[in-house]
Amino acid sequence: MAQQKDTYAVEASFLRGNTLPHGDDIHQLVNGHPEGLLFSFVIKTHGKEEWQRVYDFPDYGGYFLYQDFKSEPLGVCYAAGGFYNFYFLNRHLQLKLAQGIALTTNPYDKVNNSKNKAFGTRIMDNTNIGLSCDNQNLFGNIGFHAGILFTHYSNGRLKSPNSGINTYLLNLGLNYNFENEKKVVNDTSYVKKSFREPLKYNFVFRTGINESPVIRSGQRPFYHIGFYVDKRLNRKSAWQLGTELFLTNSIKDYIQYYSVAYPEASIDTNTDYKRVGVFIGHELFINRISLEAQVGYYVYQPFKKDISIYDRVGIKYYVTDKIFAGFMIKTHMFLAEALEFGIGVRL
Repeated sequence: MAQQKDTYAVEASFLRGNTLPHGDDIHQLVNGHPEGLLFSFVIKTHGKEEWQRVYDFPDYGGYFLYQDFKSEPLGVCYAAGGFYNFYFLNRHLQLKLAQGIALTTNPYDKVNNSKNKAFGTRIMDNTNIGLSCDNQNLFGNIGFHAGILFTHYSNGRLKSPNSGINTYLLNLGLNYNFENEKKVVNDTSYVKKSFREPLKYNFVFRTGINESPVIRSGQRPFYHIGFYVDKRLNRKSAWQLGTELFLTNSIKDYIQYYSVAYPEASIDTNTDYKRVGVFIGHELFINRISLEAQVGYYVYQPFKKDISIYDRVGIKYYVTDKIFAGFMIKTHMFLAEALEFGIGVRL
C-alpha cells in the first residue's frame, strides 16, 4: 500500500460533570456541576511514518479547553496544549491523552480569595485523559463522539496552596473532516523487526523549584538524582527498576515550621530532610517521544509528613538514542509535590 499523507479535522465538545473531592478543602469549594467546552485541531495519520502504523494510525494535534467550575472561589480555567488520540475496537473506541498549560481567573489570594486552596498560582499544569465511543463519519464528513473526560489542574506545588482540582465529565461532541475519511489499511509490505534490547543503564537528574505546604514559605530549588535499569521488550514497551535520592530543600523549611508549630509531634529541628526511594516503572515508546509512569516507595524518609508511596508521570524526548530530556509531575496520590525538568543518559 502506498503511504498516505496526513489529513485534518476539527472537533468541538461540550463537557459537564462533577469534581472528585480528594480533600476537605475541596468539598467547600464546589457545590455545582462543572461545565466546559473543548476545541481541537486534529491531524489524522495514515501511515506516513513507522510509528503511525505501529499505533494503528492515531491522531495528534492541539486543543483549547474552557472549564467553569461553578464555584466563585475557583472561577474559570482556560487551557491549551497538545494531545494524542489512540483507537481500539475497529476505531470505534478512542483514548485521548492531553497535556497543556492552564490559566485560572481566581488564584489564591490571602485577602480576596483565601478559600481557594486548590490554585496557588495563576498559571498551572493541565492533564486530560478521555475514553469515548467514536464515529468519524456519521453524516458524510461529520462525526460524533460520546464518553468520559478526566481533567486535572495543579501547579505542581510551585507555590502553596496547591491541592489541585480533578473533575470527571461527560464528553459529547462533533467533528468535521476536511477530506473524505480514507480507509485504514495495514501495510502488508512492512517488515517487522525486533526491538528487544539487553539491559540499559539510565542516569537522570531532575530539578525545579517548589514550596512547602506552608503558604508563602518561599520557593526553594530541589535536586532529584536517579539511577535505573530498563529492559525493552518490544517496539512499544520497556520496564524499569531503580532508585533515587531526593534533595528537596522546601522540606527543610517544613521541618523547621512543623517542629515549632506542633511541639506535641516531637519533631527535631535537625531531622534529615533527604529521602531515598526505590521504584518500578513503564515506558511507552511512540517515536522520539515516550510516555513514562513510575511508582515508588521511600526506604529512607526521616520526616514522614508525606505518605511513603509516591508516583510520577510525564513525557520524555530522545535527543539522540542515548540522551533524553523530560518533563514530569511527582505526586503522593492526588497531591502534587513537584514539576520536574530532567536530563538523562541511557547506556
